[in-house]
Amino acid sequence: MTDTYMYDCDAETMPRAEIESLQIARVKQTLERAYNKVPHYKKRFDEAGVAPEDFKTLDDIRRFPFTVKTDLRDNYPFGMFAEPRESLVRLHASSGTTGKPTVVGYTPGDIELWTDLMARSMACAGALPGDIVHNAYGYGLFTGGLGAHYGAERLGCSVVPVSGGGTERQVVLLQDFGARVICATPSYALNIAEVAARQGVDLCELPVSIGVFGAEPWSDAMRDELEDKLCLKAVDIYGLSEILGPGVAMECHVAQDGLHAWEDHFLFETIDPETLEPVPEGEPGELVITTLTKEALPMVRYRTRDITRLSGEPCLCGRTHRRILRITGRDDDMLIIRGVNVYPSQVEAVLVGLPGIAPHYQFVVSQDGPMTALRVEVEAAPDAAGDAGSRNAKADELRHQIKSLVGVTCDVAVMEVGAVPRSEGKAVRVRDLRK
Repeated sequence: MTDTYMYDCDAETMPRAEIESLQIARVKQTLERAYNKVPHYKKRFDEAGVAPEDFKTLDDIRRFPFTVKTDLRDNYPFGMFAEPRESLVRLHASSGTTGKPTVVGYTPGDIELWTDLMARSMACAGALPGDIVHNAYGYGLFTGGLGAHYGAERLGCSVVPVSGGGTERQVVLLQDFGARVICATPSYALNIAEVAARQGVDLCELPVSIGVFGAEPWSDAMRDELEDKLCLKAVDIYGLSEILGPGVAMECHVAQDGLHAWEDHFLFETIDPETLEPVPEGEPGELVITTLTKEALPMVRYRTRDITRLSGEPCLCGRTHRRILRITGRDDDMLIIRGVNVYPSQVEAVLVGLPGIAPHYQFVVSQDGPMTALRVEVEAAPDAAGDAGSRNAKADELRHQIKSLVGVTCDVAVMEVGAVPRSEGKAVRVRDLRK
């Protein structure tokens, strides 16, 4: 698919007309590949009464059916592949905690594409050839670790493949190796900062100055906390295994104002998750993605369940690709608490950064008669007053703020330091006792 090169930087400033012309040509190729090589897509297209030749303009994509995660599970393990399994060089899979795992495959060309887009993303974040990149994303079936690893190497960086866990050792390596860039989930980065403080290590004295954080939703309040605790510029990276892995979109270090969606390789839509109709640019909706250049696993109108907005406004950095603005939550993560729709990220925005409160929290959901109840468990900051009376007073304050800003009534418990479980990968923010 591609030759070996650092990364295709010219594509990032392609004129809009050229981007859309390229998308039309590549969508046609994807639809033909899916229809001709994947029985699932042939069946779904035929049922919808559409064929690849019916696609002539970008708006025509709306005539084609959506793909959802259960389609991958129903065709487990290899039924969605457009290439023979023997021709694939990599398999990744989700954890499968809610059913069969979703399996994704990569041809040699897919690996080259992924590596190229991750190199582009790392450069967008501010990484430079020669930088040391401390990669604390998990390696294995999770796509984060290997995606960041290959992309940073393609850019010309030196990668420290430390993966997640062993947090005390992470701090030592940051000190000894002098990484300029750290890659991690935002929750684990805060865990590293907490352990460093406990060890008496001032991260502000280290060379690390860029944090590439992703794999879980995080708020602007969390960004402030990360930048304060780690003394770096925190940028967001977006991706999902079904589409490619990390590197589908990347926030630039110049503006830190939404993720540049790599439109030369993906087509992005936003829809109303209830009516499934398109929403205007700038309005919140569920993100839908069609892959344009993937070989092994083409995805047509994949419903990500992520709620966001698309922006075509110019960016200070000069890139011309539209931006995915801050993801506010997942449609399937939304909780209905006493009749109020609540995303965990809304509550996080209230909690994180408050005086006397540490950025470690968990939501406990339970059944209270016919209603769903929410208990927010958050830790007191290490330097806050530790007696039960002070924690109860802080809990009352938080309960009032959540009610005022989010509109939901919930129970709040301010816990002792260390009481909330720490994450070495994706944080488990919601503990659902109803299941």
